[in-house]
Amino acid sequence: MTEATEIEPNAEFEELLEFIRETRAFDFGGYKRPSLIRRISKRLQERRVGSFAEYQELLRNDPDEFVALFDTILINVTSFFRDEAAWDYVRDEVVPEILAANPSDLRVWSTGCATGEEAYTAAMVFGEALGEEEFSRRVKIYATDVDDSALAAGRHARYTAKDVAPVPPPLREKYFEASNSSFVFRQDLRRNVIFGRHDLIQDPPISRIDLLISRNTLMYFTTDTQERILRNFHFALRDGGFVFLGKSEALVARSPLFAAVDLKRRVFTKVSSRPIRAVMAPGRARRGRVSSRETDATVLDAALDAAPVAQVVIDRDGTVIHANAHARVLFDVNQQDVGRPIQDLPLSYRPTELRSRIESVYSEGHPVWVRGVELHRPDSTHALDIQVSPLVTPAGEVVGVAINATDVTRFNQLREEVSAAKRQLETAYEELQSTVEELETTNEELQSTNEELETTNEELQSTNEELETMNQELQSTNEELETVNDELHLRTEEIHEATAFVESVLESMRVAVIVVDRDLEVRAWNEGAYDLWGLRADEVLGHRLLSLDIGIPIPELRAPIGRILAGEEKVEVVLRALTRRGREVECHVDLTPLRNHSRDSVHGAILLMRAEQPAAS
Repeated sequence: MTEATEIEPNAEFEELLEFIRETRAFDFGGYKRPSLIRRISKRLQERRVGSFAEYQELLRNDPDEFVALFDTILINVTSFFRDEAAWDYVRDEVVPEILAANPSDLRVWSTGCATGEEAYTAAMVFGEALGEEEFSRRVKIYATDVDDSALAAGRHARYTAKDVAPVPPPLREKYFEASNSSFVFRQDLRRNVIFGRHDLIQDPPISRIDLLISRNTLMYFTTDTQERILRNFHFALRDGGFVFLGKSEALVARSPLFAAVDLKRRVFTKVSSRPIRAVMAPGRARRGRVSSRETDATVLDAALDAAPVAQVVIDRDGTVIHANAHARVLFDVNQQDVGRPIQDLPLSYRPTELRSRIESVYSEGHPVWVRGVELHRPDSTHALDIQVSPLVTPAGEVVGVAINATDVTRFNQLREEVSAAKRQLETAYEELQSTVEELETTNEELQSTNEELETTNEELQSTNEELETMNQELQSTNEELETVNDELHLRTEEIHEATAFVESVLESMRVAVIVVDRDLEVRAWNEGAYDLWGLRADEVLGHRLLSLDIGIPIPELRAPIGRILAGEEKVEVVLRALTRRGREVECHVDLTPLRNHSRDSVHGAILLMRAEQPAAS
């Protein structure tokens, strides 16, 4: 595969995504295809693989490749107090409003948390607002991601001096403890930050959240997937709760589920939806009779919806009148299915036959249990205990049934693990007895070996005398080597001085300087190139220039570089480009040849780039 070849999505690509989902439970189906293809293709280029099918075979034979692939796809870009002005607004405006509206427990959810910097930033902000004691007592911060290695780093809360540089010094001294050359977030406050794996596409949302932080996470998903995630965010937030997004997220500004609090800083608040009870009983609302306990009913509906057990409620006519959040995710039931007869829904027969059991509840008047039901999902298999219970009024009239499904997958796994551990313990005991016998035999062999070693020691003494003679010869040789080493050291110092001189010249230049060899591999990349394109020298040195993903149309430089390598003395081109800050500029590129010391051959090309404001059209 060459850098000039762009891989298009095809059946092989979709098969690769399906293989990843089945083997590692990572579902990238909702991610934007162009970005996903570009990042996976980058991994194919690094492994010199020619097709998605070949790369799938590589993953099958080399499971360790999954780690590198996920590191390439899951871009863990984060930092403490990223976008400081936005965090200042959250600290000064949003947090005080949250504290005023909720005097009890506070819940914060940081999605796509990567290695935890933003979750710990939220901890410091709330810690300053509440004080350490109140923070420890009232605040829970849920930090979630799909990258297990990033979550592990977040749980350790150990960061380098460079990582904590954005933290103001007073906060750094207060919330971090120095450990060797690292900084560790304080253990007593770290307990309030709970890390866990959570897939925004597949897993149900965390509920009753006051502040939801999702900085530049949604932008990797398709529009449909973003809308589904936003609906989950809406459900997760308490009424009046806030969502804090990154600069690259724009869809939420057009969503009817949220209202902008500060659009520039991407802070939004939840728009409350109608209570569930009002949707389920429109006739009563039309008659204009409002219950004196409408608020209690709304709270009750919200509690039912947030119940940890999946529940579907059916009236006497067989119509579905309620399905809580857990049931909607588990059984693929949506709000449009509420009000439909259950016999028209797949739920009536999948994962198990429910219609006959509902009839049994009506006829016999007591709950019916169905245990050990397997529910097969594309990404997993769940074991469920399902209870169909009658709903009885105080007068004894059965007005419907409630279907409750409890996920016992983890319980079954633990039971199997206990049985397996017991069998392993018995096996280990038998192996221990056998090992004791082997140790006794080994002890006898060691005694015999000791006698042989004593004989060998005498032989070694004789050999040592011969080595002393050789040592004298080596000392003479070493003196000669020291002389050669001194000469090499002088040469090395000269090379270092020359290298430092060249690097100083490159770094002092105000324009971007890029040097490539005849294979178009980057040999030099100064600070000006980093400021313009956002890539550091250690990220590009040794890489093909045409493979870099930067804001300038790199393929258009192939022909000018070719002319320089062919012998032209200077070539100038002007290209439209985007800087690392997303600003559109005119990039003037001056290309000159890189010659050897005798200047009789061209070894590469030197590119001088300067960005100018584009002329008004």
